Amino acid sequence: MDSILNYEIIGTSIWRIIVFFAIILFSLLIGRIAKVILKRSSDRMKAQRRMLTATTLDALAKSAVFLFASIGISVGLLLLNLQSTIGHISHVSRTILLTIAIGYFLYWLAEIPADWFRRFTLNTENSLDDMMSPIIRKSLRVTIVILVLVQIAQTLSDKPITSIIAGLGIGGLAVALAAQDSLKNFFGSVVLFIDKPFEIGNRIVVDSHDGVVETVGLRSTKIRNFDGHLITIPNGELANKMIRNIGNRPYIKRTADITITYDTPPEKIDRAIEIVKEILDNHKGMHRDFPPKVYLSELNADSLNIMAIYWYHPPDYWEYMEFSDKFNREVFRRFNEEGIDFAFPTQTVYLAGDKSRPLKIGINMLSGEDEAGR
Repeated sequence: MDSILNYEIIGTSIWRIIVFFAIILFSLLIGRIAKVILKRSSDRMKAQRRMLTATTLDALAKSAVFLFASIGISVGLLLLNLQSTIGHISHVSRTILLTIAIGYFLYWLAEIPADWFRRFTLNTENSLDDMMSPIIRKSLRVTIVILVLVQIAQTLSDKPITSIIAGLGIGGLAVALAAQDSLKNFFGSVVLFIDKPFEIGNRIVVDSHDGVVETVGLRSTKIRNFDGHLITIPNGELANKMIRNIGNRPYIKRTADITITYDTPPEKIDRAIEIVKEILDNHKGMHRDFPPKVYLSELNADSLNIMAIYWYHPPDYWEYMEFSDKFNREVFRRFNEEGIDFAFPTQTVYLAGDKSRPLKIGINMLSGEDEAGR
């Protein structure tokens, strides 16, 4: 029996190989048990509203099996005591496996700072902060993956990490030149998150695009316009454009120009202004700091212009439109009752030779000029 156990395969005894597989099975078992315990503990923390602890335990549960299995394989490979080339391959494989296992463990732990920031942003009024949590999660995970790849490259090449980073710097320069638009969009995202010119759900106008902000990502911002189309604008461009945040305005202002004819008597002009003031007196949506203003503002070429300015609070567009509709109807009705005529662009042409309305031209004998010339 001892001779069989001491029989060597690939330079190691059979009993070592048996122990190697036993360690792997034991580590897998421990990993499964740890996952179940951590998952149940996470559920209990969620029931107690201890969400940060629950997120930590849940992240540990997701990586437990692979982490324990990797540790078991590494310990088992050490026990095999392999020599020469196979031993070197075993050492490299063990190092890479542990690197991947630790990276996988940290990959899931990236949920913790992201969840902490998400809970922090729940207390802020700006909904744009809510988009930072997934961005932080993605950034941390990309960083972890890059570090793991650098460590694996160092293990395989057997070169110092400074040489690898220097090589990555040269390669990174080439990548940066090829992906300069992506970098521009990334820094544009940073500018948007710092300046916060709008929030998720705000209606904004950028160039000719008018719509509601749906999402803000690392590369682009998505706006849903009122035709239902989803418009994607790269953040690098958006950060350099003029953004009109309509959704963040405190009120809606309207300037209404009401034109009446020039043959309107002065007393009716005064009455027209009084009518408009009466309609806007203590109107719906009026704020005491913004009373309506009504003036005879212009003597146009073909009309007298009454300018009415009012501010509607709060800035609910459809409520504002309903009030504007009532205002227009009431002005039309009251002016008709008072016999005040609305003006519209007109032009009178006098034709020479028209018998019904002859054009009279007088001649000044001294100066030689006609009356029209004067």
